[in-house]
Parts: sequence; structure tokens; C-alpha cells
Amino acid sequence: MDAADACVVSSRDGRGGLVVRIGIPLVDVYLEFLGGRCRPNTVLAAAFDLKVFFEVVARPPDQVQPADVLGFITAQRAGRSGSRALHAVAVPGGHGGVSAATVRRRLSIVSGFFAFLQARGDVTANPVPRGLPTRRERSRPGQGVPLVRAARRLPRILSPAEVDALMAALRTYRDRAMVAAMVLGGLRRCEVLGLRLEDLRVAERRVFVAEGKAGRQRLIPVSGRFFAAVAAYLDAERPPGAGTDRVFVVLKGPRRGQPLSATGMDEVLSGARRRAGLDHATCHELRHTCLTRPTS
Repeated sequence: MDAADACVVSSRDGRGGLVVRIGIPLVDVYLEFLGGRCRPNTVLAAAFDLKVFFEVVARPPDQVQPADVLGFITAQRAGRSGSRALHAVAVPGGHGGVSAATVRRRLSIVSGFFAFLQARGDVTANPVPRGLPTRRERSRPGQGVPLVRAARRLPRILSPAEVDALMAALRTYRDRAMVAAMVLGGLRRCEVLGLRLEDLRVAERRVFVAEGKAGRQRLIPVSGRFFAAVAAYLDAERPPGAGTDRVFVVLKGPRRGQPLSATGMDEVLSGARRRAGLDHATCHELRHTCLTRPTS
């Protein structure tokens, strides 16, 4: 398959694992390697970024040169695609380009891919430059100018009044407990949805996260307000015949008693934000608000 015709295809193998392919043999080998050590969403994101890269570069992996990588950066910032974008010059103030953070992430994925090929002996060198050289390169190797500069921004957080308004707009104990896990414990959305009954260590006022980001496990102290909300939810709302040990389940409809999905949680928060007049109260901002909230 030609690089320009690559597309991300995912399926399940015989053991239920995720298989991701884009149709470029060496890339597919790398994605299979990632599948054994990364989360499924990470593999899918890597597949998409590599697809974008080879669409722009329009060369097979063993023919990519540093000039192609630099051209890819220019094309991404200028918002152009296709092989002709390799020689395009970004116009200041132009529209359609992706953010610097996105370009840096894609370069990281591409660099990891070529490092994998280099370790296998498929290529002799990694074509992704580590940075642009400076006059101090001899005395401070590796301290060159980054290929892409991205501004470092503090995460936006909610004020205590905004958190209270959001909590008041939530309609069930379940929903308040989920938001409390993010605000008072800093849990990610997937971590909240992945909580099991045995992960709630009430006596210790802690929550065990079995599958965090990159598969890491954590033991997190959380305010007693979270455990009070969970207790109210378990006593009054959670269906007694739920066939799962997940803490948060669907309360109504044909999926009643089944684990709550990410889409379902997003719908809950979207409705609460609308009622509270808080368009910016995303899961990302809720978990970072934990930095300003008491934990006792």
C-alpha cells in the first residue's frame, strides 16, 4: 500500500486484544510492538499520528530523511497536507495549522518509530533531529534549540464557587460522587469509570487506582466527602442486581446495572455544565482543581 493511501484499521484478535494496522508493513510491525506494552488508546493515537506523517512525507519509512521531517513540521504548522507541502513556507497568521503541542507529540511518535526500526536494523539512523545546533553544541551537547517550541501553560482550574455550582447542578448521588473523585482526588475520567468496589478503602480514606495512565497503579488519599457521596449512591441508587463490580453503573434504561461508559459520563457532565453555566468545567479541569481543594 502506498503511504498516501494509508488508513487506520482496528479489530480484535482471538484473545480480545486490539489489533491496529495502517497498511504500511514496517509501521504495522511497530504498532504490534506497541500493542504489547501500551494502552489501546495510545496505540490508536500512534497509528493516527504515523498515518498523518507518511501522508505528508509520501515516502516509505526506509527512505525518510531529516529534510522530510523538517518539511513535515512546516506543513503541519501551515495547515497543508500532501507531498507538495514539504516545500511550503508557513505564513504568519495563517489558519488551519495544528498546535505546536500536537506537532511535538507527533514528532515524538515518529522518533520512537524510527528508534524501533534502528534497533531492528531496518534503518541506519533516526531521521528525526534531536534539535537544531547552537554555538554551545560542543560544550553542551544535546542542548540545542528544540525543533518546535510550545508555550507552557498552567491548567485552568475551577474556583470553589464554581465547583459548588457544578455539584448543585448534578442530579444524582452517583454523579456527585464521580465529580468528587476528580475534584477531591485528582482522578482521570477513565480512572473514575474503572473503579471497582474493592478499590474503595473507606477506613483508610483512600482509593486504589488499578489501571491509571500508561497502566500505572496508584493509591490516592481522598476527602471523606467523596466517600460520603459514594455511600449515598450505593445505598439509594445503585441497582442491587448489578452484574458488575464497577462502582459506577447505568441507573436507567436497557443498560441499567451495566458499567457507565465514557460517553454516558460526558453526557452527565455536559448537562450539569449547561445548567450551572460553566462551559469550561471539563474532566481535565476538574481533576486539576484537586490542587486547590482540601483533602481532609
